[in-house]
Amino acid sequence: IFVSLYIYNSMKFTLFLSLFAATSAFTFVAPSRASTSLNVDRRDVLSTVATAGVAAAFAGATPAFADGAVSGATKNRARGIYGNRIAALRKAVDAGDFGAVVAEKNAFILFNSGALKGDKEKTNQAIGATNEIFAAIRSQDKSGLKKAYDNYVKAFDIAALPDLVNSESNSQGYSSDYDFRVRTKAATIYVR
Repeated sequence: IFVSLYIYNSMKFTLFLSLFAATSAFTFVAPSRASTSLNVDRRDVLSTVATAGVAAAFAGATPAFADGAVSGATKNRARGIYGNRIAALRKAVDAGDFGAVVAEKNAFILFNSGALKGDKEKTNQAIGATNEIFAAIRSQDKSGLKKAYDNYVKAFDIAALPDLVNSESNSQGYSSDYDFRVRTKAATIYVR
């Protein structure tokens, strides 16, 4: 917190300093002889006040920091959505249906970038494993596809969402319409 506060304050100071330098660079000062009376031109006063007003207006503006909103919740959401889509490919992989796996290419990409976000080593391993899957597809190697898919699923703990809709248990699969499990087989609401 201290570091981010320090960066925030130093950025604010730098912004203010640069705006002050810019305003002083554009103020025109006419050469005049020194006198004991105050020789102030109205135009000089207004330009100085206007530039100071602009500097003050932008002194409070801070740049946005987009960190991608990496949190446990977003990782879990990516794992639930895209991991479920990858797990659903089991029958297609066993049957050697290359087209079905290619149709879900984005699920692999989004799983790698979402569920493994923040862990560069695991992300690179997942990208390599994804490349192995699609190399097997390009070479039309059914056994290679099955082996690469099995390694990928095992290495990154990919499992299908539980089927709570057809179960006898009184469970609650989601709590709001914004939950990623809504409209899936894991979407149940316990009602007495």
